[in-house]
Amino acid sequence: MCGIVGYIGNREAYPILIKGLKRLEYRGYDSAGVALINKAGAMNVYKAKGRVCDLEESVSSKDISGCIGIAHTRWATHGEPCQMNAHPHYSASGNLALIHNGIIENYAALKEKLKRKGYTFKSETDTEVLVQLIDYVRETKKLDLLTAVEIALRSVIGAYAIAVIDKNTPNQIIAARKSSPLVVGIGEGEFFLASDASPIVEYTDKVVYLDDEEIALISQGKELKVVNLHNVVITPEVKTVDLELGQLEKGGYPHFMLKEIFEQPSCLNDCMRGRVNTEANHVILSAIIDHKERLLSARRFIIVACGTSWHAGLIGKHLIESVCRIPVEVEYASEFRYRNPVIGENDVVIAISQSGETADTLAAVELAKRKGAFIYGICNAVGSSIPRNTHTGSYIHVGPEIGVASTKAFTGQVTVLAMLALCLAYEKKTIGEEEYLNLVHELASVPEKMERVLEMDTRIGQLSRIFTYAHNFLYLGRGFNYPVALEGALKLKEISYIHAEGYPAAEMKHGPIALIDAEMPVVVIATRNAMYEKVLSNIQEIKARKGKVIALVTEGDEEISRLADDVIELPRIVECFEPLITTIPLQLLAYHIAVCKGKDVDQPRNLAKSVTVE
Repeated sequence: MCGIVGYIGNREAYPILIKGLKRLEYRGYDSAGVALINKAGAMNVYKAKGRVCDLEESVSSKDISGCIGIAHTRWATHGEPCQMNAHPHYSASGNLALIHNGIIENYAALKEKLKRKGYTFKSETDTEVLVQLIDYVRETKKLDLLTAVEIALRSVIGAYAIAVIDKNTPNQIIAARKSSPLVVGIGEGEFFLASDASPIVEYTDKVVYLDDEEIALISQGKELKVVNLHNVVITPEVKTVDLELGQLEKGGYPHFMLKEIFEQPSCLNDCMRGRVNTEANHVILSAIIDHKERLLSARRFIIVACGTSWHAGLIGKHLIESVCRIPVEVEYASEFRYRNPVIGENDVVIAISQSGETADTLAAVELAKRKGAFIYGICNAVGSSIPRNTHTGSYIHVGPEIGVASTKAFTGQVTVLAMLALCLAYEKKTIGEEEYLNLVHELASVPEKMERVLEMDTRIGQLSRIFTYAHNFLYLGRGFNYPVALEGALKLKEISYIHAEGYPAAEMKHGPIALIDAEMPVVVIATRNAMYEKVLSNIQEIKARKGKVIALVTEGDEEISRLADDVIELPRIVECFEPLITTIPLQLLAYHIAVCKGKDVDQPRNLAKSVTVE
């Protein structure tokens, strides 16, 4: 949660900071702020409730000069969204300004101690406590800022990514992280700081990803210095970011979400490139080659994830168990980390996270590692925390996903899980050669079939207008498509604020059928597969109660087409890869309903893209 940007160099900082905040606004957008030190040595702090554009408007007539600054876009944790609680927060002395992503868990105890020392607080945030603590340590012990930050952070419990500036030393920024991402960009005579690389790539492709409990001293005209909390010098590893600026723009689409829905065919081609050969008869994953014995000897797989990634994990479970005959469990990372799970050295834990920074998933990884499990990460963000904390894994390579409601990351995750299942099945010989070749060929055909589904965008947009009245939706699916029903319902909830539930179709009569009436739209995934007749019966039950059915069917279907109120025909594909096709119209349906209702689909209320706090 929250976006951090910083700059120090010879340019004016404000334009760089504002552009960076806009790139990071998917991480939080309930308030924003900036702190700048001008050439006269004055520090100006400006804050506003709302979006980054509200901050821009509020500072239009103010002094925004200066070549050093930090900025923040917030997703509220402590204290309601308002100007008072917006970052940056500054110290009682007026010398320090600080921005923060994360949660200081022991802030209340620290706050009481500081109150007894005479400090007062203007906000409800844990962040203000941290800046006052650093100020107290520095003033009482007469220390330089770096040392004061080191000492203060040793007494902090929780997660943080911070940046601090001092108007008395206007040539440096101190940055530190623990369990929350922070990246330093290295330019020619200048440095950039951000929560991820997206605000940096316009200026440099050379970055350093800070590790937990590392502090960066970023000084103009000097080399980057990195130390740990005990002042031990760390040699930073400079990496090259492979990210194109065009991937961060809307490219003519009205919203990032629609752009990312339409990018899925090309993204999955990128995901499979170099992994599925050009003849579409073999799948290779380097992780399987490098760790074949460990993965093939696994007693079971445990998938840990949150939200959309958890839905991808459910599909992965079905895939791996079906073709590899390895037992798989799927756990919410937030639940997994807070119990005492039975994990052994023969277990493989698969951690799935688009950002690679999801706090609960990262904590689950650390727990599983302590218990001796082998960890396999599936992530999108190169250099993020989960890939750095796993034994091996696979990137999904779908490019940056800016829309808060995940679309292409979901299909990328399912594609990687499909390739993982096929690789393991090939090595274990749990499926025959003919079936293996057919599955590889079918997987390679997915992008082209996605293109055909996307051609129905206009029709789905017209269909969506009928359902803007709805207060509730029900999504039904069976087998591989049950998690798609969950994901379709989640998308609708996230961006249109319509209550929706996903259910296994057979479970409808164990409760949800009581809700069905003429005002209840029911989306049924009813493709022609082994469950077809069962789902057909469920549709008849819905129609008997006057429910309105929107059915996803296989091209050429006539039977369900006669029953349903509306039908979306999809290209035929082998059942285990149907989720990659059936999810597309549900993404489009949610998008168009939200647009019809006038909602902000890229930045829905109360949500942020990267959940780096509990």
